Order: sequence, then structure tokens, then C-alpha cells
Amino acid sequence: MNGNVFLATYLIGLREGLEATLVVTILVAFLVKSDLRTRLPYVWSGVGVAAALSVGFAALLQFTSANLEFKRQELFEAITSIVAVVFVTWMIFWMRRAARSIAGDLRTKLSAAIQLGPLAVVVTAFLAVAREGLETALIFFATVQGAASTWSVVAIVSGIATSVLLGFLMYRSALKINLTRFFTWTGVLLVLVAAGILKYGVHDLLEAGILPGLNDYAFDITGALDPTTWYAELLRGMFNITPAPTVLETIAWVGYAVPVLVLFLVGRPSSPAAKTTPSTVAEPTPVSGDAAGGSSHQPA
Repeated sequence: MNGNVFLATYLIGLREGLEATLVVTILVAFLVKSDLRTRLPYVWSGVGVAAALSVGFAALLQFTSANLEFKRQELFEAITSIVAVVFVTWMIFWMRRAARSIAGDLRTKLSAAIQLGPLAVVVTAFLAVAREGLETALIFFATVQGAASTWSVVAIVSGIATSVLLGFLMYRSALKINLTRFFTWTGVLLVLVAAGILKYGVHDLLEAGILPGLNDYAFDITGALDPTTWYAELLRGMFNITPAPTVLETIAWVGYAVPVLVLFLVGRPSSPAAKTTPSTVAEPTPVSGDAAGGSSHQPA
């Protein structure tokens, strides 16, 4: 796999997939425990449409890039890389802030949707999952630029499949994960991945002639870090750390990674509630008889 981006792509699939899986788990558990299983097909319909949209978006990005002439292709890939970095940054900080309230917010929205009708339930599930899916597609495209597509797909699918398995085990109470710790560590890794994506974007801008300095190297440690070794490939694939980066690429990587890591680690919640983020789905609020379609239902 070119650039050995398998691990980085797997991490994206795992992290984003687990976020989407948790959303679906919360919605499903709410309906099951409220004895509203008849609404489950509407939730799965929304999830399916969101998944299809995400795959279509990824295909559109690839198709657009493949059908542009060289300089426009480089510019397009640079823009998608920068946008992907913005989304990654926003996503990791948003999840850190919203993790404790996301379950309650989703249950409130689904309760309101049930009262409005089946279409509202479909739309609620779609919106809850589509954001994660579109982010995944964009970050996936930005990460695997120039990589072999077959292994890239295997990596992202493997990560998503792992997240689905973890979500199912948590739903069945067969597995407990400290989600605060999980999202903190994967957040740190994603900051470094995002720094590499930004470096890709700057390189594409250099290739397109938008920025000067394509041949101005910050340093060259090729003698000490042979780019053909497995560990050099791993560093390049995961974090785009290369033995001979340009000055602007180095400034971009360090200028993003250092301050964002400091803000993420120093500013993370330290309250007892944040340290005990639940790894299972909390009990839902009972749905009224009118919302359930006539008779009153209590959680199982």
C-alpha cells in the first residue's frame, strides 16, 4: 500500500465508525427499552440512507479528482485536505465537549420525532449518522491520496467493522470501554494524522504552483532515516513524517500539531463526570402514550 497508510485509515474508520455506532446504539436502545420496536425500521432506513450518501460522497471526491488536469487536481486535493483538517479538529474537540450529553440530546430528538411520525424518525436517524459518514468520507479521501485504492478500502472497512463489533458488544453489555480514555488517545493520534493531512495539502499547493518553495527543504535526514525501511513508511503513512520535507510543509506540520495537541490535552475535561463517561447506553426517558401511538409504554 503506497505510503503505508493502512493504520491511519484504519484509525479513521475505527474512530469515526465508533462515534456513528454509539449514535445508532443510543437510538436503538431507546426504542427497544421503550417498547417501540416498530419504529426500528425507520431508524435503520435513516442509517442506510446516511451510509449510502457517505459512500457516494467519497466516490464523487475520487471521480472529481481523477478527471481534473494536473494543477487543478493538486489544487482540489489541497482544498479537500485543508477542509478535512478543519473537520478533524472540530470533531475531536466537539466529541470531548459533547460526550456526556450526546445520549440525552439524541433521546430528546427521537422522542420529538416519534410524535411527528415515521418520516421524522428516518430524518432524525439520518442526520445523526450522516455527519459522521460525510466526515469519514472526506478524511478518508484526504488521507489516502496517491495510495492503492484496494488496500485503502480494506483499511477503512476494517476500522468500521471493528467499531460496529465494539458497539454491538457494548450494547449487549458484553464489553465495557472507558470511552473518555478511548476518545482521548484516538484524538491525540488523529491530531497527528491531521497534521500529516495538512502537510499533504501544503505539498499539493506547492505542486500546483500556488505556494513557492517546492525545492526548499527544511532538512534532509535521508541518510539516517532510509525512506525504504518499514518504520519510515509507517511514519509517512500514519503522520506524513518524511526525511526531506520542505520548509513550508514543516512549518504547517509543527504549527498545527503542537498548539492543537496542547489545547486538546491541557483543556480536556477533568471533572468526575468526565472521567466516568459511561461505556454503555443509559436508561431512556419513558415515551408518553401519545408518542407511542396510543397506549403507554414503560422501558423494559
